[in-house]
Amino acid sequence: MKKIFIPIVLLVIITLPLNAQAVRHGKVVEGLTMNSKLMKAPVKFAIYLPPGYETDNRSYPVLYLLHGYTDDETGWIQFGEAPRIADEEISNGDAPPMIIVMPDGGVTWYMNDYQEKTPWADMFIKEFIPYIESNYRIRVKREFRAIAGLSMGGFGALHLAMRNTGLFATCVAMSAGIYTDEEITAMRDDSYENVFGFLIGTGLKDKVRLNDTWKKFNPLHILDEIPKEDINKVRWYIDCGDDDFLYKGNSALHVKMRDLGINHEYRVRNGKHEWAYWRSSLRTGLGFIGQGFHR
Repeated sequence: MKKIFIPIVLLVIITLPLNAQAVRHGKVVEGLTMNSKLMKAPVKFAIYLPPGYETDNRSYPVLYLLHGYTDDETGWIQFGEAPRIADEEISNGDAPPMIIVMPDGGVTWYMNDYQEKTPWADMFIKEFIPYIESNYRIRVKREFRAIAGLSMGGFGALHLAMRNTGLFATCVAMSAGIYTDEEITAMRDDSYENVFGFLIGTGLKDKVRLNDTWKKFNPLHILDEIPKEDINKVRWYIDCGDDDFLYKGNSALHVKMRDLGINHEYRVRNGKHEWAYWRSSLRTGLGFIGQGFHR
């Protein structure tokens, strides 16, 4: 027994460090800003640079990863563990090395507000993406650009990709903050004012809330406006937990996309509106994004 036992122990001791070294680590930089003329303020962001970025000269595909309501550009790093998950998915080959950019969206829902005082969506397309892709080694062709997000960020990823199908090849929406028209009109006045009032219009009640601004950025309405052929240029992945309070909007989006003949992947898994679910979603989402980046 001793002759068998000792080699096994030694093998385990030798193997564990080798396995631990198998994951190569990227670099995270926080506290970065871009001065925006449209927003009239600096826009904060954090960035993940994949393993090898600082030692080679190659250019990389890019993922714009959007945070949820009341969070900021550090949410995906601190709570979502995005750098660790990206390191692992890249190391095991399920995702190619990519740059991940995490901008601060405040509570804008990544929209332009009805008064155009905080035109976040315009800023992102016209200023932020060009800034990022001129300051980092990024492959700037559409097929190497993806967008994803959770909750409010999932809502943002959807409307930004739907209105800019010429920019994005893939969109991953996790527990997207999609509200049906019925949910918005029935929303309590205080809840509506706190969350959407400054974006859609203050003091609005019932169906008056379903104005042009709401329709311009709600994915359920955008699908009625953008040609099916354009929407189908993007690879769509939509994921929502079976116990998530946002199940109605996500289900409605899936049904509408099915009815319109829009290709997409839709997943309902066991889970709630929480970080444990989104960490799992991100891992799967990176694999889906990676499939589009691979050639």
